[in-house]
Amino acid sequence: MDLNINLIDTFSEFKELKNIDRETMMRILEEVFRSTLDKLFGSSENFDIIINIDKGDFEIWRNREVVEDDELEDANLQITLSNAKKIDEDYEVGEDVTDEVKLIDFGRRAILALRQNLSSRILDLEKDSIFSKYKDRIGEIITGEVYQVWKKEILIIDDEGNELILPRNEQIPSDHFRKGDSLRAVVIRVDMKNNSPLIILSRTSPVFLERLFELEVPEIFDGLITIKNIVRVPGERAKVAVESYDERVDPVGACVGMKGSRIHGIVRELRNENIDVINFTNNLQLYISRALSPAKISNIKIDEEDKKAEVYLKPDQVSLAIGKGGLNIKLAGMLTGFEIDVYRETDNSEEDVDLEEFADEIESWVLDELKAVGCDTAKSVLELSIDDLVKRTDLEEETVKEVIKVLKSEFE
Repeated sequence: MDLNINLIDTFSEFKELKNIDRETMMRILEEVFRSTLDKLFGSSENFDIIINIDKGDFEIWRNREVVEDDELEDANLQITLSNAKKIDEDYEVGEDVTDEVKLIDFGRRAILALRQNLSSRILDLEKDSIFSKYKDRIGEIITGEVYQVWKKEILIIDDEGNELILPRNEQIPSDHFRKGDSLRAVVIRVDMKNNSPLIILSRTSPVFLERLFELEVPEIFDGLITIKNIVRVPGERAKVAVESYDERVDPVGACVGMKGSRIHGIVRELRNENIDVINFTNNLQLYISRALSPAKISNIKIDEEDKKAEVYLKPDQVSLAIGKGGLNIKLAGMLTGFEIDVYRETDNSEEDVDLEEFADEIESWVLDELKAVGCDTAKSVLELSIDDLVKRTDLEEETVKEVIKVLKSEFE
């Protein structure tokens, strides 16, 4: 009978489930069979269900008491003497008869219901298993294959065929994946949505960068070097503060590797994200100074209570401290937890003019562009070439030339 074969196939499918312990499997199989027996016979108490997990099959035996032919009250619990003798001539009233109930005797509808019930329980078990498995893997890097690319997310399949989601906002802006590509990301969240596990991955999380360092730098994996903090603007720039408890280990050198060999792989994975690795220290002045690397700091005034720091630099270091689009100073602030203000050190013998003094001649949005790259005085702008100013700001060359003309006239 085809239904019988189908049920055995479903049973085999159940048997091959990964991550399901034997005890749970046996319990659920028995529950499914007993539920069917309860519907068919009113009770399953007098049935023995023998399940052979290894072979992928089962047997159902029914126990009934032999009664006189005219005393039958419950056909499920009792069997008449004449029927018992058909099984074995030696049976007598009062004895127990145990005979096998064949699946085919259940009827087509009951077998279909049993199979459906079993399939449903398999599905639920698989979902619970995937949920539990990935709940324990939050913070781990997963490698999967891109199965489908949509506008708002990417569907990824892991090596066991499980579906994972990488949302658009968890992708590095310059990420570009196509179906069939291999992809690495970190598990950041596992939810249940419509009774199905929803596994969310991320490539923008600082945890992803931390795990990449653990993979590339054995000293971090072994605990010789500790990552104290990571901040990043995905795909643009990141700052990583590291510390070693072993004086013989240079944490920055170990993370970067010979000729950048270790960090190069991480940078490539993160779409050429610029990564600054700095030595962590409890000395706040030194920590803030290192956080603003590659700029060289002249002096720092710290207000620990308000978490503010005033940083003084030579004019040629200001734009380095601020960084392209203000990224360097932003990340330094995030790394140290301080609001950092940058001030230019000026030679008192030289007179300079604050850019605000030119508000009547230069439009305010142009002044804001110049300040954003650390140019807050006339001389700080004139120190840079036209090409430099065009590259660092969003200003057109004509605008830059006009600004320089106005500023130069001040000193003539």
